Amino acid sequence: MSQNLHNYRRSYEKGTLTKASVDPNPLQQFRTWFYEAKETIDAGEVNTMTLATIGLDGFPKGRIVLLKEYDEHGFYFFTNYDSDKGKAIEANENVSLSFFWPALERQVIIKGKASKTSKEVSDNYFDSRPLGSRLGAIVSDQSNVIENREVLSGKLNLLEEKYKDEKVIRPDFWGGYLVSPISIEFWQGRPNRLHDRILYTLEGYDWKIDRLSP
Repeated sequence: MSQNLHNYRRSYEKGTLTKASVDPNPLQQFRTWFYEAKETIDAGEVNTMTLATIGLDGFPKGRIVLLKEYDEHGFYFFTNYDSDKGKAIEANENVSLSFFWPALERQVIIKGKASKTSKEVSDNYFDSRPLGSRLGAIVSDQSNVIENREVLSGKLNLLEEKYKDEKVIRPDFWGGYLVSPISIEFWQGRPNRLHDRILYTLEGYDWKIDRLSP
């Protein structure tokens, strides 16, 4: 079965990006773009990003995760350490994060190294989650085959009863990752597919800034 998608195209005309206009620090530039995206897009979606890892089978795999914090050290997300992505990161710390904000015709592509956050950081975030999300993290044997959804429902019902009057403690298999960037590319759509691409590359403690051809 074939479907022609040749006419799925648009002209990008909402912004420009130059070396002279960007911040010398890519984390500050990201902060600026993230704020502008948040003001334009539903705040529940602006932190959506694609995490790409190299799986144990040698294939790259991307999946949507949620950015939960960013600072001068990098970008934070939380997950099950025993999941496919957790096992992939354990074997190969090199990962990629990608943001796409179509309303602004912008992308951000981050290459970096992922490492587990401290237990304190993981505990603080886990404790901030709604009860259902905390219990869900315990219930899910993430990425493993299960017989049906009722298996999950049954486990959740048992945990709801167990923790009715107790604090839910973060399990050791669940926690945060920090992605420390080594390069960050900012992409601004432009007419005629001549897009603006500004690449920051970490060299020692300084960031080198280049313009890339579209």
